[in-house]
Amino acid sequence: MRSSVEIYNIRTRSHRVVWQTERLVEAPNWTPDGAFLIINGDGLLYRLPADGSAEPGLIDTGFATRCNNDHGLSPDGKQIVISDKVAYGKSCIYVLPAAGGEPRQVTRNLPSYWHGWSPDGTRLAYCGIRDDVFDIYTISVVGGEETRLTFGEGRNDGPDYSPDGRWIYFNSSRTGRMQIWRVPASGGEAERITDSPFGDWFPHPSPNGDKVLLLSYDPEFFDHPRDLPVRLRLMDPDGQNIETLFELFGGQGTINVPNWSPDGEAFAYVRYFPVA
Repeated sequence: MRSSVEIYNIRTRSHRVVWQTERLVEAPNWTPDGAFLIINGDGLLYRLPADGSAEPGLIDTGFATRCNNDHGLSPDGKQIVISDKVAYGKSCIYVLPAAGGEPRQVTRNLPSYWHGWSPDGTRLAYCGIRDDVFDIYTISVVGGEETRLTFGEGRNDGPDYSPDGRWIYFNSSRTGRMQIWRVPASGGEAERITDSPFGDWFPHPSPNGDKVLLLSYDPEFFDHPRDLPVRLRLMDPDGQNIETLFELFGGQGTINVPNWSPDGEAFAYVRYFPVA
């Protein structure tokens, strides 16, 4: 076994396996109706029933056949955003109908890796690498000029919106070890959220805004590699009351994108097994 797509219920503190495969699959996010998980594998996207009742079905992404694990659904569930590098050899952000179809290009500056969709559906948040500098940007979903929110203070990555649209949470190495920060979505001074002994990545605020989920590496790992012992942790939006929910073998691909259930009671993730 290589990948196990699972769901964790934060109320009952219980795990449920949705689907397991010998393939490498990544980054589940939930459809707004709660019926499906969207995952990627082999450069393509798939729709997996959240109850595990059927095998994943392929989503038509047109020419985009080198999608990475930075994908997600619009708040109304009508569109999918992807990050794909077929056209330019670097990750570019596109939007297409949720049912599948031809992608429409959003970002001109590359590479750009999507991570968050604003609650009102009008803007996308992403990590952009410009002159080897990793920073947080937003852009209108119809394209145009990008807005820069961080300015080279270490490596900045993994942005996701708070449900009220006020904040963008992200991870940053500006103090040395990767930690969680947040910045006003309209721009302004960033605020540090975690001060932990781990390398903290991929903060995802819950739909009702009362918790933030994150993935934590042992401190010696700066990046976010796959196939390592990691832990999934939960905290208040201001970083208080942080707790480790469980440890697992994972990392890259486990929770790269927004992964909460619509009711905020559970989240989806991928557990990996060592390569034989």
